[in-house]
Amino acid sequence: MTTANDIIEGGRSARLRPAGGGGVKQAQQPAGPFDVPTQTRKPTARDALVTGLLVIYPAFAAVAAIIAGLFLTGAGSL
Repeated sequence: MTTANDIIEGGRSARLRPAGGGGVKQAQQPAGPFDVPTQTRKPTARDALVTGLLVIYPAFAAVAAIIAGLFLTGAGSL
């Protein structure tokens, strides 16, 4: 019959956990960008400002690029 000592190199004994025992605990680390944070907080004015800038800035940049393109091609002289 094969024992745990025969299977494991170095002759160390196997340490088995009971089936109903708790699994491996997760490390305490901050949530990643796609993870749900454990503590939720109320939105602040800073959050609203940053969200507004992230939405409005690309729209203004696109309009400015179109106007600059029209100006550089000479279509602005109409």
